[in-house]
Amino acid sequence: MTQTTDHSPPFSAPVLLQGGRRPALAACLVRGAIAAGLGLGTFAVLVIALWISSPYPDSGPNGALHVAAGLWLLAHGTELVRSETLSGQQAPIGIVPLLLVVVPAWLAHRAARDGLLPADDRPRPSARGALCAVSLGYLLVGAAATVYAAGGPLAPDLLSAVLHLPLVTLAAVGAGVWTASGRPGGPLPEWVPARLRKELARTRVAVALRSGAAGALTLLGGGALLVAASMVWNADATQDSFLHLADVWSGRLAVLMLGLALVPNAAVWAAAYGLGPGFALGTGATATPLALTGDPALPHFPLVAAVPAEGPGTPLNWAAAVVPLAAALIVAHFTADRAAPRQGDRATAWGMGETALAALQGAVVCGVLTGFLAAAAGGPLGTGRLTAFGPVWWLTGAAALVWSAVVAVPVALGLRAWRVRGRAVGADGSPVPAAAVPGPSSPAPGAAGGLEVDDMDDAEFDPYDFLPEFPTGSRKTDTSPDGTATAADGSSDGPGDGAGDATGSGRDDRAPWAVPLSPWPKAPGLSSIALDADRAKADGEKRDREEADASAAEHTEDPGTSSTRSPATNPTDNRADTGAAGVDAAQPSPTLPARLLDGPPDEPAGRADADRDDSGPPATP
Repeated sequence: MTQTTDHSPPFSAPVLLQGGRRPALAACLVRGAIAAGLGLGTFAVLVIALWISSPYPDSGPNGALHVAAGLWLLAHGTELVRSETLSGQQAPIGIVPLLLVVVPAWLAHRAARDGLLPADDRPRPSARGALCAVSLGYLLVGAAATVYAAGGPLAPDLLSAVLHLPLVTLAAVGAGVWTASGRPGGPLPEWVPARLRKELARTRVAVALRSGAAGALTLLGGGALLVAASMVWNADATQDSFLHLADVWSGRLAVLMLGLALVPNAAVWAAAYGLGPGFALGTGATATPLALTGDPALPHFPLVAAVPAEGPGTPLNWAAAVVPLAAALIVAHFTADRAAPRQGDRATAWGMGETALAALQGAVVCGVLTGFLAAAAGGPLGTGRLTAFGPVWWLTGAAALVWSAVVAVPVALGLRAWRVRGRAVGADGSPVPAAAVPGPSSPAPGAAGGLEVDDMDDAEFDPYDFLPEFPTGSRKTDTSPDGTATAADGSSDGPGDGAGDATGSGRDDRAPWAVPLSPWPKAPGLSSIALDADRAKADGEKRDREEADASAAEHTEDPGTSSTRSPATNPTDNRADTGAAGVDAAQPSPTLPARLLDGPPDEPAGRADADRDDSGPPATP
């Protein structure tokens, strides 16, 4: 007991504390089987309740349980085959009520999530192990339900069950594992091609996924509004159909529940109607905003009673085009919000090409999702003319793509242009940051005169946001007592090698354009620029005086000699020309005190930097 306690791993590894992952995988297997059993039980309770309340039951409880198993398989996309028909032929039922899919999908999702996040005193399996174990347990129960339902009045098609049942199960369980793992956005597995992984990792792809999903949801919601408006417009036909399908309350309750389960299907049909391709009402009959063509085979059902009347369309039918238009605007809105945010840093706005490509990719995502929903919402309801009901998936997806691309791309570009108005743009249409655009009060780099602080009238303008503390080409130096200039990187220059000027400013000859350093170690870069401007001004005044003296000397000759006075013999001009920029060390700056140029008086050069206060420059004498 003591050895087990002493050598136990820390609390961050609960798997080893419980003896491995096998118990965790077994628990996930049981969770998957329980999730499938709960789904079967839910459908069984509903069917048994309706069978008990029916005054004329056709069969016993065994038949009701077979119907419940068949409906559970139908909720997974499995096509059912109805054998008891008037003609004696088997009639397929392929329209899946999309609302029924929520029950088994949610149960499988929850089983995987809870299996991967057990209590603290239980082992935690790996993500792959949880996915396989929960799916296996669920599919074992699904296989048993398929065998059991094969002997009932609604027998499942074996090929359809083999294709759809594992697909829906893996999708729901995978979503649960992803949720338990924190919904990670990457990285993608290694088996995905590197080029595809790089492309999918771009921000533009994430924006396209969000905008495309928002556009598809807008189509679905707009279709639901169209269905509601059409049922209200045809309220008499809808009510008559509902009352004549059943005479007792239990039958009407069953019709109402079936109608509610088919509401998402009707919303997808209405969205396809607004997009233009419309939907099929049997073989050879199609309902579009322009017209209802062919001979529709309309079953007696309340939702079908809301279908527009036969004949050419009216402006009221054409108004359904508002739904795809709204979806395209949503795609453009989501794209523009990321391409040029309203309250964000507008200097990071996307270019025109990037924005157009993101909107186009969002249109593609919207088209793919709409086509998938159209494929899931339709199917056969029997044989002969009843073999085709619902929208054609590829036509619906293509129409959603065209609508979104034609509308979303120019609208997204227009929104981006509106939000970045007043800012300079480059040749490729990308915005240029405001700091890179020279204004009327900011001289070009390298221009004499420095930067005038008085010209900065904008309260939001801060020169310290982009001016460096030490300009490019200069290096921070300290002067030792022996006159050796030591750089910040540890290199040193001798006192007589010409590395610095006579004032000891630590100027680097390899960068003669560099600005001399301020006497204070923490002086801002703006002071250095102003000091350089003053030195350049003093240098220009010195050259003007020298040229004036030379010109006067040429016209004035001494009677005792024919030589011309040279500026070098004039005692007033006998000043040392120091520094690479030719700054006069003997003449102080007209705007700055002598302390800034020659250093503090009565102090050795080596103690000047050591005794200064690093908190900031002292008051100007």
